[in-house]
Amino acid sequence: MNAETSLLLVTTLSLAFFHTLAGPDHYLPFIVISKARNWSMKKTFWFTVLCGLGHVGSSIILGIIGIALGIAVSSIELWEGQRGSIVSILLLAFGFVYLIWGIFRAVKNRPHKHLHHHGNGHVHEHEHTHSEEHVHVHDQNKKVNITPWILFTIFVFGPCEPLIPLVMYPAAQNNVWLTVAVTSVFTIVTIGTMVTLVLLTSKGISFLPVKKLERYNHVIAGATILLCGVGMVFFGL
Repeated sequence: MNAETSLLLVTTLSLAFFHTLAGPDHYLPFIVISKARNWSMKKTFWFTVLCGLGHVGSSIILGIIGIALGIAVSSIELWEGQRGSIVSILLLAFGFVYLIWGIFRAVKNRPHKHLHHHGNGHVHEHEHTHSEEHVHVHDQNKKVNITPWILFTIFVFGPCEPLIPLVMYPAAQNNVWLTVAVTSVFTIVTIGTMVTLVLLTSKGISFLPVKKLERYNHVIAGATILLCGVGMVFFGL
């Protein structure tokens, strides 16, 4: 491995890591969705990996098409930029709708009291919500929750801008091995960083005394995704 190849691979590794770290949309949505849906660590892990593969894979496919058709890097980057703008708006809209739904759900499931009459004439009351009952009903009926899949679709459509020039460079030299190596390093580091941030943060949250906030989990999730969309649309994150 010569110095040029080593430099390209190190650059790929660095860009993949910092690109993921600097984009809260790469990990915050999965953290809050996992918490709101009460997912296990295993389910959170695999959903994050799936979205990561879709996210990177779409740019890889676009790059391969560009290479096959001989399209210039600048043209592909322009299309990637347009995809990024569309995805930012979609994430913003998704977060807003999810936030409104979360508020509606929180209001609907506010704690309330019930009186219970016993045969011996004794009466007592207790306070509860119906949120847990709803979760059980959904599980029993095997209803498909489309919220995570909307997020997955947005991620698949989302571009990985730094990957295109990295892949096009060795491809222009007809260096198949280096093209595969760059693609593999970028994919592994990107998904690895996403999974690490999601699982560590989710594990940390599990130790916090947030039982009283569980009613607002979907509100928090929607607000967090909305803020990620705001950051992308207005601040270029």
